[in-house]
Amino acid sequence: MVARIYRPAKTAMQSGKAKTQRWVLDYEPEIARSVEPLMGYTSSADMKQQIRLYFDSCEDAVAYARRNAIPYRVEPAKERKVRGASYSDNFRFDRSAPWTH
Repeated sequence: MVARIYRPAKTAMQSGKAKTQRWVLDYEPEIARSVEPLMGYTSSADMKQQIRLYFDSCEDAVAYARRNAIPYRVEPAKERKVRGASYSDNFRFDRSAPWTH
């Protein structure tokens, strides 16, 4: 089973960078999930999907995977694009584009 090492992106409900600085090691699914016919619950017999380990750096996560003989794949961190404008810039007097409505 291949482990995936990545740094999670911020969620849509976050305005800050909480929980995005640490690296995560979790396992890719070996067995497909199945739907229980009576109640419609989704379940899996793969217990490694429940394991999620956090590390301070990518090097720590890679060292852990090598030390425990876990095959791994590192996904590079995607940096967030920061826009320079704020909401109040939409109403500036010296705005570069004219107001359209």
